[in-house]
Amino acid sequence: MTLIRRRTKLSRSLRARSTDTEAKLWMILRGRHLSSMKWRRQVPLGPYIVDFLCFDRRLIVECDGSGHADNAYDQTRDAWIDKQGFKVLRFWNHEVWQNPTGVTDTILARAGLPF
Repeated sequence: MTLIRRRTKLSRSLRARSTDTEAKLWMILRGRHLSSMKWRRQVPLGPYIVDFLCFDRRLIVECDGSGHADNAYDQTRDAWIDKQGFKVLRFWNHEVWQNPTGVTDTILARAGLPF
């Protein structure tokens, strides 16, 4: 199986078993609900898979739990993604649950859209 097929298969698997937090954020982003931006979830991007991606705005949103605190892998990944011209926004899981308006306002601000 080629690398592309393996990543596509993994992406589909991740979409099928999203975390509760990813599912909550997806309900906000999907269907162009957020300022008509088109979002995709669990998208292969180079050697990585990102949680949410808006190609038009070159913006990636990640939902992270405590395992991502000061994570060297994430730093390397974000540096690679930045070199590709994308910006990464990371939100802790509790932020998505406790302050969804703040999360969406931050996404809109980073996308350069009114909120």
